[in-house]
Amino acid sequence: MNPGYLYLAVAIAAEVIATSALKASEGFTKTGPSLVVAAGYGVAFYFLSLVLKTVPVGVAYAIWSGVGIVLIALIGWLFMKQQLDAGAVAGIGLIVAGVLVIQLFSKSAAH
Repeated sequence: MNPGYLYLAVAIAAEVIATSALKASEGFTKTGPSLVVAAGYGVAFYFLSLVLKTVPVGVAYAIWSGVGIVLIALIGWLFMKQQLDAGAVAGIGLIVAGVLVIQLFSKSAAH
């Protein structure tokens, strides 16, 4: 397996943690959450830069952003009590489908 995909998982996890802490930072007025945001995005972009050594940028970014969107939507729903209506759920489903199509059928993802 391409090690870039392990790095991509780390980048996604760090980005999701950072994005989840944004609300708690209250516009960067709370020190603790603000440090989590800065560190999380720093780790995310560092690992994304490692990913790009072995995974095409379009594929890496599509997976990174797609999975991140889905995870943030789920965190918002589960922990922040944000509602997901039928349109949001359908859109999230399409994002998941798009990432799967890239992984399963695109020759670009294999390079």
